[in-house]
Amino acid sequence: METKIKKQTQIKGPAIFLAQFMGDKAPFNTLNGLCNWVSSLGYKGIQIPTWETQLIDLDLAAHSQDYCDQLSETIASYGLEITELSTHLQGQLVAVHPAYNDMFDGFAPKHLRGKPQERTEWAATQLALAAKASARLGLESHASFSGALLWQTNYPWPQRPAGLVEEGFAELARRWLPILNAFDDSGVDVCYELHPGEDLHDGVTFERFLDVTGNHPRANILYDPSHFVLQHLDYLSFIDHYHERIKAFHVKDAEFNVNGKSGVYGGYQSWVDRPGRFRSLGDGQIDFRAIFSKLTQYGYQGWAVLEWECCLKHPEDGAAEGVRFIEEHLIRTTDKAFDDFASVEQDQKLNRQILGLT
Repeated sequence: METKIKKQTQIKGPAIFLAQFMGDKAPFNTLNGLCNWVSSLGYKGIQIPTWETQLIDLDLAAHSQDYCDQLSETIASYGLEITELSTHLQGQLVAVHPAYNDMFDGFAPKHLRGKPQERTEWAATQLALAAKASARLGLESHASFSGALLWQTNYPWPQRPAGLVEEGFAELARRWLPILNAFDDSGVDVCYELHPGEDLHDGVTFERFLDVTGNHPRANILYDPSHFVLQHLDYLSFIDHYHERIKAFHVKDAEFNVNGKSGVYGGYQSWVDRPGRFRSLGDGQIDFRAIFSKLTQYGYQGWAVLEWECCLKHPEDGAAEGVRFIEEHLIRTTDKAFDDFASVEQDQKLNRQILGLT
């Protein structure tokens, strides 16, 4: 079936995810400071990590329209708007295998550490608040992680028992369905960043999740090609398969340097020494011109959000270069076909004559 490009549309941007830029010193320790900084660089949108209380009071945002209006006005005063709220850390805690309890406890408030059941309940509540807050802020998409119950069995030895994967995804659905329904009530899409370490980390696992959630309309994708490079997954073909579910976009570069000592698992090395590593925009191997073209072809009208995670370059340099990189890749779609000059008006008699059907 022929793809129809929506007339006069364009991916929105440039925008930036603030999580990696938070710090203890100005301008990185307050909302106003960060907004002033990213606006001065040329960004037009910000993705807000909701666990950073210096940036947003999630509970208040869920219950107070006045607070949300004031928050939006503050951000707009810098020429910016919110692209999405993020609950990556809270979403991770919706499903945690006991083997990872100690490592993920740092994502939860101190009073919940060592209490996995209470921590899971808190995470679900956080997502429900994020749904309401997103609606009050006029947002259509939300960024998160799925969490994982099965990741430790990803490359198993001994082999997985029959039915283990099915049981794991059934439980993942049991935990997420009430959350997805809450987002549906708020009219907001949950966009899972498909990410190694999460049970939803590629197309096949996303399809498994759709199956067990009844193809829930709010279960969608945050597309980040960097995670596919590290898995040796075709990130362009992925768009062909799942473009209807792609509702958010992290612009993040990566590279995979094949060598004779380690591969996709990284050999427990630091990021800078791994074959697969994240890079600042333009320094990696990802073909972003093709990505922006495909997303534009399929009518994606969401934000292009820089997520800086580079093992070499300073974050401030990555942010400054990233705004120009995204600007150069945005495509304003044409409102006419290149061969319109040679077109003729529809004439059934002529058409039948050309087909030899007179």
